[in-house]
Amino acid sequence: MDHAAVLAAFDRQIRRNTLSEKGTVVERVGGVVRQTGSESDWNGVLWADIDAATADGVIAEQVRHYTAAGREFEWKLHSYDRPADLAERLLAAGFVAEPEEAVMVAEAEALPAGPELPEGVRLVPVRDAAGVALMAEAHLAAFGEDDAALSERLGKRVLAQLTEAPDEIVAVVAMAGERPVCGARMEFRPGTGFAGLWGGGTAPDWRGKGIYRATVAYRARIAAERGYRYLQVDASDDSRPILDRLGFATLCTTTPYVYQP
Repeated sequence: MDHAAVLAAFDRQIRRNTLSEKGTVVERVGGVVRQTGSESDWNGVLWADIDAATADGVIAEQVRHYTAAGREFEWKLHSYDRPADLAERLLAAGFVAEPEEAVMVAEAEALPAGPELPEGVRLVPVRDAAGVALMAEAHLAAFGEDDAALSERLGKRVLAQLTEAPDEIVAVVAMAGERPVCGARMEFRPGTGFAGLWGGGTAPDWRGKGIYRATVAYRARIAAERGYRYLQVDASDDSRPILDRLGFATLCTTTPYVYQP
């Protein structure tokens, strides 16, 4: 993989020129590419063409925009973004940094087949509200009740996507008997070569058994069948070693800076 070429394609296709999803508005205003949607949608700044002279004013404008809309939002800061002190400027403006993630990419057709699932575990496609409820239950099993509010928002978003734009999302849940133990989804970006992998958190007592790797392989096969060349993941410290072993390459790092109005 040509690291520089793939990073340039990611920056151009996913950050600078991303298209609006149903129910959201992506706009370029004053050198900033931002997305605004409902409370259950992702709201935030995807990319910004700013420098030391303009950064503080641009940051303040985004705070005004999202505060007027009554939306919590995040600024997706990537390790190659400028100016060099943008992180410090965001913190000074009232943002809170969440854990750093690695932006990892692999060619869908090059990924190995998934491991054999543990006995009694199966992957079930998610297509309706009942399936989304299982995904939410799996999320709580993986991350605990402290993440209940996020689980609820994700559930609303996934159900809306399945209902309004079913060709742009694939979701799956791993069932251990009748218990959901892992939920994962893939979002397609029409007009780009990238499909994004999200979720995949697994219940603690089912980790290390190949379930997450199986969901990656499941989604990779579908992405390749639909003509998407690359899979992209914002990987946590937990999933990064697994993705490394599967052949994903790290393009850069990204840190969400969250602002709550």
